[in-house]
Amino acid sequence: MGHDHEGQRVSRRRLITGISSIGLGGLLTACAKAESTTSVATTTPRAATAGDVTALFAEARTCRMTTAVTQGPFYFDADLVRGDIREGKPGVRLRVAIKVQDGRTCRPLPNAVVEIWHCDANGLYSGAESLSAAGALSAGFQPLANGEFADMKPADRKRYLRGAQVANADGVVEFTTVWPGWYHGRTIHIHAMVHIADQRVLTTQLMFDETLNRTVMATQPYAQRTGRTVFNAADEDFDESMLLMTVPDGDGYLAAITLSTET
Repeated sequence: MGHDHEGQRVSRRRLITGISSIGLGGLLTACAKAESTTSVATTTPRAATAGDVTALFAEARTCRMTTAVTQGPFYFDADLVRGDIREGKPGVRLRVAIKVQDGRTCRPLPNAVVEIWHCDANGLYSGAESLSAAGALSAGFQPLANGEFADMKPADRKRYLRGAQVANADGVVEFTTVWPGWYHGRTIHIHAMVHIADQRVLTTQLMFDETLNRTVMATQPYAQRTGRTVFNAADEDFDESMLLMTVPDGDGYLAAITLSTET
């Protein structure tokens, strides 16, 4: 939802007129209520959809249901509404634009809340640095009976490369981050979760063309790590529909994808 100072915790600021001291759950409920009011524009400031992003979405137009996958072992509600999630982490700058739409009608879903989280250039997740360094199975993470992982309890106070944004009138959110690194057993990816009202309606992953992955991994700080063995074709969760459309963007890249979900 709207925010005063980017990067502040959601629960520490007033988000909607008349609503304060709420976490992500309260934010989701507030967004749902805002849909039925006439004051959304004033209580819910959103960035306009940038021209370059609009053009990229036009090229990547799709209207099929997005593949859902596990959230993985390192998800927790970071309670941060912000567009720039880098927090000083080194890496190739990456703008990620995500359009959320109804999978049945292909209409945009304004007020949907989109979270993303991913590892840094060293393959570590904030809030779980020691755990992700050890590897999910070595750290004792096991999926539930349905194959999903439960939300984890953060093991440290760091929150880099995690954040949430609220979709604008075009159903679009945009994040500034860095190109993810890799860790053993997985290809390079970004996790994404879509909330509508207080429901998690889609959990998926975003991936990159391997030609671009190789180009980025040859630069610093990524090149300091060697031994990457799992690429898209062999990844357990990879699906062509998860590939971001990615183009050069100044000193980095701009990547866009459309996520279609049931409402």
